[in-house]
Amino acid sequence: MSGGPEASDTLRSLKRISDPTRARILSLILAGEGGRASVTRLAEELDLTQPTVSHHLKVLLDDGLLLREPEGRLVWYSVVPDQIDRVSELLQEPDASTPAGAVLDRISADLAERFVGVFARETVERYVRESYGLLADQSGITRNLASLTSHFAADRLSALAHQDHVAGDRPEVLFVCVQNAGRSQMAAAILKQLAGDRVHVRTAGSSPVDVVRPTVVTALDEIGVPIAGEYPKPLTDEVVGAADVVVTMGCGDACPVYPGRRYLDWDLDDPAGQPLSKVREIRDDIESRVRALLASL
Repeated sequence: MSGGPEASDTLRSLKRISDPTRARILSLILAGEGGRASVTRLAEELDLTQPTVSHHLKVLLDDGLLLREPEGRLVWYSVVPDQIDRVSELLQEPDASTPAGAVLDRISADLAERFVGVFARETVERYVRESYGLLADQSGITRNLASLTSHFAADRLSALAHQDHVAGDRPEVLFVCVQNAGRSQMAAAILKQLAGDRVHVRTAGSSPVDVVRPTVVTALDEIGVPIAGEYPKPLTDEVVGAADVVVTMGCGDACPVYPGRRYLDWDLDDPAGQPLSKVREIRDDIESRVRALLASL
């Protein structure tokens, strides 16, 4: 059975919920008194700025998952009644008795040892399970899901640990596009090739797919730039917070804004569905921009 507009809207909404910050917001709203919460309360519970919380609430409102109820000076948010069951089901974590749960426990134990003295075991477990859900539900990844979950969770925890920059730290650059399968991957691969260990590079997508596009891999291989091991991943708050420079490419306002970060928006054609000749042109445009960015870091 093919899905119509209603099915597409439902799929988009479920992808929005997969963002870990939005999942935590929904959990707090459902657990709040009367099944509702205010921006102030959510910001305090999540240790985020009110503008960041408002950004996520607007996304959930636009997708028809939340109700906004002004009451005097306060504005309350609650889950739309006929969406409560679906939201609650999506927020459930894998059970440790299932194969997925057992693997996630193993990954959590390994990363807890790696980040000992930095994060509590409970924090590591939460990030592992959130990362698993994001890759499975939002990116649709099925192959090598366990190892990619470990990689993604470790990178998110590393970003969280390095959000407080000190003098002498190497600059952190985040490239964001829609699918994280073309433009952002090319930019990141070229910057890594040019800068080596001098710059830490991350990528993310506002609506990631499951694999990097083959034409992108080919176009990069033609200029001797490797991309082995890279995969599309969702955009999360901690990688934005860790970045000194955030470069967006066609993802609109999906990227939350943090003070003290440098934001660039590159107007680039999307290589999706393009012939290799066109992808080469996009690659060369990106390389020119990356070289200029590197010179400015």
